[in-house]
Amino acid sequence: MRHKKKINHLGRQKGHREAMLANMAASLITHKRITTTTAKAKALKIFVEPLITKAKNDNTHARRHVFSHLQDKEAAAELFREVAEKVADRPGGYTRIIKLGNRLGDNADMCIIELVDYNENLLAEKAAAKKSASRRRRGGKKKGEETTAETTAPAKGAAVAAGAEPRETETAVAETEASAGETPEATAEDAAAGATAEDVKEEAQEETPAEEPKSEAPEASAPAEEKAEEAKEEETPADEAPKAEKKDDAEDTAADDKEKKE
Repeated sequence: MRHKKKINHLGRQKGHREAMLANMAASLITHKRITTTTAKAKALKIFVEPLITKAKNDNTHARRHVFSHLQDKEAAAELFREVAEKVADRPGGYTRIIKLGNRLGDNADMCIIELVDYNENLLAEKAAAKKSASRRRRGGKKKGEETTAETTAPAKGAAVAAGAEPRETETAVAETEASAGETPEATAEDAAAGATAEDVKEEAQEETPAEEPKSEAPEASAPAEEKAEEAKEEETPADEAPKAEKKDDAEDTAADDKEKKE
């Protein structure tokens, strides 16, 4: 039984297995991605990531330690020169395994293992997703916001239709928004205050009834004068005709009297 044995021997002896992993690690560092079986990729991930972490400290001890595992000068130099600078801000997880499916010959599970920071396509997609992402509220709109949206639109339309000035419309909209955003308690108090104000106005009107006709008298007198003038204009032609007939009759009678005297 294989209790507490995490190492996958990959069907090879220790020397063969270490040489294979060192060769695959060097290829991964130089080419940034390689295609292999999933079992080998998982073993390579465990082998190469501690070396990348070690390469972040560029000193003699780290270079000797990495070279003892890779056994490749060019790969070790590129690891310290380029890869370590690229992954300096990443605290781990330098590689990614992407499964491809099964191989045709022996049906082995194939995959691609790559360095995360060198896949430009995925980095561009992540950057675009971050820019396009927008934060949304869970609760949606509140009742107060809906009422303000409903009341401001009719207020603006009515003000524009009436030909009001922009400042007047802005003040009217602000008043409607303020009234819509008030709490139920405030609205109840306002209603009570409005009721009391109306009662005071009614009492004032009952106490001073004589003032109302004065205010309405000019308005009522103006139409009465206009009607009187129209009646005079209509009656003048009818009055002139009898007067002319009377004059003619008087002249005829005067002429008859003269004839009789002669």
